[in-house]
Amino acid sequence: MTDQQDFFVSCTKGIEDLLFNELKSLGISQLESSFSGVNFKGDLKAAYKACLWSRLASRVLMPLSEFEAGSEDALYKNVQSINWDEHLDIDNTFAVNCHLSHSKINNSQYAALKVKDAIVDQFSEKYKQRPSVDKELPDIRINLFINKDHAILSLDLSGDPLNKRGYRKSNVPAPMKENLAAAVLLRSGWPNENKTLVDLMCGSGTLLIEAAFMAFNIAPGLRRKYWGFVNWKGHDASVWQQLKQDAQKERDINLNNISVFIKGFDQSIEAVRAANHNIQNAGLEKHVLVDQREVESCESPEFEKPGLVIVNAPYGERLGEKKELTYLYADLGDCWKRYFGGWNAALFTGNLDLAKHIGLRSHKSNTFFNGPIKCKLFQYDIRGVKQAYDDSVQKAKDDESRSMFVNRLRKNYKHLKKWAARSHITCYRVYDADLPEFSAAIDIYNDWVHIQEYQAPASVDIRKARLRLKQIIDSVPEVIDVEKTKLVVKTRQKQKGQDQYEKQSNKKYEFIVEENNLKILVNLHDYLDTGLFLDHRNIREKIGGWSKGKDFLNLFAYTGSVSVYAAMGGAKSVTTVDMSNTYLDWAKQNFKINNLNNNNYSFIKTDCVKWLKEAKTSKNHYDLIFLDPPTFSNSKSMDNVFDVQKDHVDLIHAAMKLLREDGMLIFSNNFRKFKLDKQLQKEYAIEDITQQSIPEDFKRNQKIHHCWIIRKTAK
Repeated sequence: MTDQQDFFVSCTKGIEDLLFNELKSLGISQLESSFSGVNFKGDLKAAYKACLWSRLASRVLMPLSEFEAGSEDALYKNVQSINWDEHLDIDNTFAVNCHLSHSKINNSQYAALKVKDAIVDQFSEKYKQRPSVDKELPDIRINLFINKDHAILSLDLSGDPLNKRGYRKSNVPAPMKENLAAAVLLRSGWPNENKTLVDLMCGSGTLLIEAAFMAFNIAPGLRRKYWGFVNWKGHDASVWQQLKQDAQKERDINLNNISVFIKGFDQSIEAVRAANHNIQNAGLEKHVLVDQREVESCESPEFEKPGLVIVNAPYGERLGEKKELTYLYADLGDCWKRYFGGWNAALFTGNLDLAKHIGLRSHKSNTFFNGPIKCKLFQYDIRGVKQAYDDSVQKAKDDESRSMFVNRLRKNYKHLKKWAARSHITCYRVYDADLPEFSAAIDIYNDWVHIQEYQAPASVDIRKARLRLKQIIDSVPEVIDVEKTKLVVKTRQKQKGQDQYEKQSNKKYEFIVEENNLKILVNLHDYLDTGLFLDHRNIREKIGGWSKGKDFLNLFAYTGSVSVYAAMGGAKSVTTVDMSNTYLDWAKQNFKINNLNNNNYSFIKTDCVKWLKEAKTSKNHYDLIFLDPPTFSNSKSMDNVFDVQKDHVDLIHAAMKLLREDGMLIFSNNFRKFKLDKQLQKEYAIEDITQQSIPEDFKRNQKIHHCWIIRKTAK
């Protein structure tokens, strides 16, 4: 092997220029940028230096051979043409990684297997023995890349990906890779003149540690235990040991002589613990500080000189999370403006819509890829930014608005509390966006309060909406005399398909409420809806009164509360149909807690639309049917997209075919703009009972739902 050798240093797409400059700063020459990496020509010392010192690289590969591999046979023969005795012994272990692009060989695992076979067959023919495969920690890792049938077979000197520095033992969800963190820091201008950095959402501390490595010029690979070249037969141990000794010496000198201020904050105590653990593993516990604190409380007087304030902000899209994150981004921007005047700020995010709520104009942005997710790094100059947080005039207006809300809530509660007691009801609505500024629904469930904030339109300032919600949360215990720990707060935004049925959490907090002496199981935490539609209370009660001796069918039954009323009202049979196992199990629980146990109570898991089509020729007919479909659904459990306005005619026709001649269909839905098709009124006897079906606690919202009684003939 000659002194000069070709090498390829791979990296995340989009940071090739940073890697090029980094390798150049390490004294490596003959560099050439490539897609997702940099090629260079040099000796082993240069390659070792790239492994030890590169903050940005993913892997360092040393090509062994290039050839055409348009078939499995060609791949096998070309791999066998390499003298593997020069690279590993019989008692060594090895592994093969493979990546294919526009190749006739279209299975990467099969291609890797052919490489493995070629190597072991060569040893078997020579020595009647063969090296073993170890996919986890092999002595030698071989990399195969085929693009348009052109193959490059390389020795992977890095072994494990180079982002694995060896210090991260504790993680938080979705941690940032170390080499991505280093790239983000470099793009942000770190290290800065004052060597001052603050991370307001530090998570497990990756940005903090990488920033410290850069500020103290510590080789990122110094603590790694596993390398892909140590057991390679061409390894030069003396060169490697000298590089490590030099790096260790520089680390020790710099830690004692360079002044750096690096601090992280996080609201999660688990994240703070993880960060401290990793900082200690990196040997930086005396140089990097972490504190538990909310974003809005991260004041900066302790920082003598301005520097870089950086955040890798969450950008998940779980149900109910977007509103929460919108507030978080707004708080972040406010924090910068309040406490970090004169600083440079950097925001790394994969959600460009959320970034708009920072409330500042970025002067620079860069694109990154966090795995498959396209992300942006936004940079802001906080110098000269001022915000009047102590505006007494605005504060007086806010206090006046809060007072109006408190008075309205108190008036509603005083009236409805007495009504609920007389009606034997323990769960009811006390407020429903009565004042447009305070756009939320507030429901009482025993000694709990369920607050659903309605999604504000885009025209409403997110900070104002956040203030109003905070005022609601602060005011409710004052009026209703409930502990704050018994407030459950959600954001009710426009849902798609089955989103309203998706889990929001896993607290599994269930309890029983009473309504007209019946028991219903509710869960305020885990789903958007609670298991009981309060606005249907009157309909449930009417159905209970109509059910005696009847065969009752409940379609789109949800948790079966209407079925419970029918059964308790003396129905001869009760059939409960829904496509969710979760809600059918919930319905069965509701029957159980009311001691309803009868062979004539059946629960059917299926798509109601499909079931109605298939059941139209059934011998089973019903005296009473409750049909309360969703406004819209594109659930995977349904054959087609359902739209109540478009599909209600066919749905009602199908249900009416199962109705006995003197029976009643109660049709209800919550689509506020719904219009009942006029043709139906010519075919059936239809009575609008919407007004009678709206209970006392919903009188302020006459459009909460629509409801009709539909008969085959007029009575």
